[in-house]
Amino acid sequence: MGKLNVEKIIAENKFNRFHFWLIFWSFIIILFDGYDIVVYGTAVPVLIEEWGLSSVEAGAMGSAGLFGMLFGAVLLGMIADRFGKKKVVILSILLFSVFTFLCGLAGSPSQFTVYRFLAGLGLGGVMPNVIAICTEYAPARLRSFVISFVLVAYSIGGMLAPVLGITLMPHFGWDSLFLVAGFPLLLIPVLLKVIPESTAYLLQKGKKDDVIRILSKVVPDVRISRDADLTVSEVVQSKVPLIGLFKNKRARSTILFWITYFMSLLMVYGLNTWLPNLMIEAGYGLNSSLAFLMVLQGGSIIGTITVAHLSMKYDFKKMLASLYALGAVAIALLGLGGYTLYIYLLVGIAGASSIGAQHLIQAYVSQYYPPNIRSTALGVASGMGRLGGCWDRRSEVFFCLYRRPFKSISSHLLFRELSPQLHWHSYQETGPMLTKSKLLQNMKINMMSNQKQEYDFAG
Repeated sequence: MGKLNVEKIIAENKFNRFHFWLIFWSFIIILFDGYDIVVYGTAVPVLIEEWGLSSVEAGAMGSAGLFGMLFGAVLLGMIADRFGKKKVVILSILLFSVFTFLCGLAGSPSQFTVYRFLAGLGLGGVMPNVIAICTEYAPARLRSFVISFVLVAYSIGGMLAPVLGITLMPHFGWDSLFLVAGFPLLLIPVLLKVIPESTAYLLQKGKKDDVIRILSKVVPDVRISRDADLTVSEVVQSKVPLIGLFKNKRARSTILFWITYFMSLLMVYGLNTWLPNLMIEAGYGLNSSLAFLMVLQGGSIIGTITVAHLSMKYDFKKMLASLYALGAVAIALLGLGGYTLYIYLLVGIAGASSIGAQHLIQAYVSQYYPPNIRSTALGVASGMGRLGGCWDRRSEVFFCLYRRPFKSISSHLLFRELSPQLHWHSYQETGPMLTKSKLLQNMKINMMSNQKQEYDFAG
């Protein structure tokens, strides 16, 4: 019998029961990944009040999770290509479920920060490997749609966090949100049975019988003999998977993917983490502020589903450029303020374009690289994106967009130097031409009013 290309057999197959359950369980995994990432942004207004944190301290706690995701995405991505994607998916679920659960039991900011970092290792490692497995087993004509559909779960999980925040926090406190994150631990026995290992990895390790067993589920109408010579299309030979990303004329594309991930996740994590707190600073109650986070995730769901459909017809690059341009306009307009319904609309567009575009580029990268370095490619690119998220918190760039009368970073820095406690809502009426005397006058008024100000938890 001649050579049989495993990738070609899978790519040309029709959608069946095997694909349904793979997508279903992948969806559940990514849902909790999204929930665990966004849950901190939901709880941070309460944590600031309860633990007496400054915005810088709260940002540092959030950055601990992102640093964990950065290292987890890169390290677990490379480990997966050497030791198996399925093993790393299970390890990642263990890490983010156990340590996010422990965040709910933390008794101090420092303890919470350590748990958040360790949870971040799993949060960073799970998505690249789930995407890599889905890409490998999805029929070729449906790959972009399957990946985008699975990634919708991230937005649903992100929406679930503020929904539970509104329902659980008033009665059980902020810690209840983190305790919910332990649920995926109960699913691990099921996932060990239903999540397949990469065929490229199994062939590399000489586990031909396992490949044939998996193929019997993927293509049940075709019988493959144990004597068949099974191969894959391309294997990048490199002892260090990271080096393989730069071989075969992929260096330029790899660098550009990294830059895009960095810029994209800088805004995605900025929106997810700081949107509720920014809206509280703008005068909204906690429940109303969490509603903006729900609209953000709702917009991303609509955007992702739309993008998934269009990606089967149109070029990846043109769609990405259009989405990023639309997102830039929406976020810039948010900085100008307006009526509540108008702000809701802009937040929804921002979610659709920023998070929707991030999901699209995940699908793009997963199909660009061969299977034996796919997890490394997705992991390192995601790591670069997490670095963008960390940079967002450290530099507070995101706040610049919402300090209303300031049209440049230099004026924002002047504002911070003169009045670190000045409230956005209090100087809405000053207009764009804010003079130094007016600024100092507003500063004195707000420093007195801020001493009496409390968060409106009733919404």
